[in-house]
Amino acid sequence: MDGSDRPCVIYAVSDSAGETGEAVVRAAVAQFQTARTEIRRRPFVKDRRQLAAIVTEAREERAIILYTLVLPHLREAMARYAERDGVKAIDALGPLMDALEERTGVRPEYKPGLNHQLDDDYFRRVEAVEFAVKHDDAKDPSGILKADIVLIGVSRTSKTPLSMYLAHRKFKVANVPLVPELKPPDELMRVPRWRIIGLTIGMQDLNQIRKERLKALGLPDTAPYAAPERIERELAYARDVMERLGCLVIDVSRRAVEETASLIMEHIRKAGGQWI
Repeated sequence: MDGSDRPCVIYAVSDSAGETGEAVVRAAVAQFQTARTEIRRRPFVKDRRQLAAIVTEAREERAIILYTLVLPHLREAMARYAERDGVKAIDALGPLMDALEERTGVRPEYKPGLNHQLDDDYFRRVEAVEFAVKHDDAKDPSGILKADIVLIGVSRTSKTPLSMYLAHRKFKVANVPLVPELKPPDELMRVPRWRIIGLTIGMQDLNQIRKERLKALGLPDTAPYAAPERIERELAYARDVMERLGCLVIDVSRRAVEETASLIMEHIRKAGGQWI
């Protein structure tokens, strides 16, 4: 394979799980939509031998390394091996740790994985994820009254992905599909309005999304589910429900889940006076 046809390989190297490094790499890669890239996570690196092998592999791949190594001797070894082999290696953690030590006068713990310890935050996150799964698509309407956030909208407005994203931010989320043939759960009328978020979308965008969904299911994209007149009816019904509830409405058309979630969390913080 010609070198120009090969993807740019990026290694996320860590002496812990490597989630932080991979997240940084993905955030950077997202800005290069037309570039072919491949991310390879190398977690739980414990010694110089492993580092040397990774650098050698990266050199052969003409890869980039981003490392989040907490232990000083591993950071130093990585920098040394990368310089020796001519590999581009970026230290994503070391400079900030050094700056913090200098500014605070506190010596780091130098214990990999401290941000993933099983603390209260971890268990609250797990609880929120379990809540989101249990109360997805109004499977258990009683959860509507227990939720921190209630998402409402027609099918394919990102209710479930948003529920899971917000759950990982420790919010308990219930979501309710709005269907003209079904009366909204009575519990919805008893929720404080600031906790309810209405999700809407442009008709053409929803039409395209539903057609793709039907194709993925092996069904013809001419099914009523994706018919423009059906979509218009559903959106009109949803608008009516949202107006009656007096809730915040967010248009998710071509909006990333992360962006929508950010708007929701900011609203909850301001309107509800709380931050989970």
